[in-house]
Amino acid sequence: MKYKLYEMPSKTLIAHDYLEQIQRDQYEDTIRGVFESLKQYSIDIVSHRVVHGGEAFKQSVIVNDQVKEEIRNLSRFAPLHNPINLTGIEVAQSLFPDLIHVAVFDTAFHQTMPPSSYLYALPYEYYEQYGIRKYGFHGTSHRYVMGRAAEMMGRPKEQLRLISCHIGSGVSITAIRNGESYDTSMGMTPLAGLSMGTRSGNIDPGIIPYIEEIEKTDTAGAIKILNNKSGLMGVSGVSNDLRDVMKKAEEGHLRSKLALELFTTILHKHVGLYLARLNGVDGIIFTAGVGENSAAVRELVCSGLEFAGVNLDREVNRTSKGETFISTKYSPVKVMVIPTNEELVMAMDAFELGYN
Repeated sequence: MKYKLYEMPSKTLIAHDYLEQIQRDQYEDTIRGVFESLKQYSIDIVSHRVVHGGEAFKQSVIVNDQVKEEIRNLSRFAPLHNPINLTGIEVAQSLFPDLIHVAVFDTAFHQTMPPSSYLYALPYEYYEQYGIRKYGFHGTSHRYVMGRAAEMMGRPKEQLRLISCHIGSGVSITAIRNGESYDTSMGMTPLAGLSMGTRSGNIDPGIIPYIEEIEKTDTAGAIKILNNKSGLMGVSGVSNDLRDVMKKAEEGHLRSKLALELFTTILHKHVGLYLARLNGVDGIIFTAGVGENSAAVRELVCSGLEFAGVNLDREVNRTSKGETFISTKYSPVKVMVIPTNEELVMAMDAFELGYN
């Protein structure tokens, strides 16, 4: 669980922490402990991340009973995330019943996608009646780095075509056109799209019943394998952490080499897909843990895209830290590393809703 405390509108960061290894039965106590540690501050608004907002939420909203019920209903699309997000809201409300509570949705930024981007080629009534479509995730991160990229490039976001690569334990790429999400790699659930730490990403759906057969399991069991035992972990057999996989690859471990090659090849292919989808691009952004810190992954993803105007400065890419350009001075496509800050977006949305 991550949290940050901001003073607004100055955007001054007052306190923050990143808490790991929290068991589900410890979650409520952990939240209470966080607020207890902040009791010396006067808190006015609490902003909550919610993974899935479906088509119901196109932007952040003040939480009320109707909003909570909709979050609960959308748990069918994000059973691992929405219930615990809702728990966080309800615990915070019990501690601060008189404060404004705001929900910020991972999916909201992607609600600008056209039907050609979000529909699946399934019977149309599945979309109409059951909401089966691509929703996309990491929207708050993609939205933040888009704004910073526009500022770095000195151009209005409404005039830019950008490819945002959020590469962490979860991985998604978003094609951004004129300041809006135009297409994204994750789907109805965060399992879709690219290979990740433990997630398979896109596969032939015919593989699922075959996994059920060979593993003597049901659909839920097969999906658990695709979610928790695949990706870097599944291919390498070593770890879901790219750093561990790269270290083993350097030592000559063949499956780790293969996992790294597969991981970066799928990223590379998706960048190419969105180059076509956007009819060219003005900038490529790398963000999140791997995107911000792995020069090797950035180089492998960009290598071979020179034909499209992507010219990486390999020395700058290897040596630079923090927010910076890593493309050559005269590269037609600007390549950037931008550390994400989802919590600041959450604070800005909450402040705007609470005071306007």
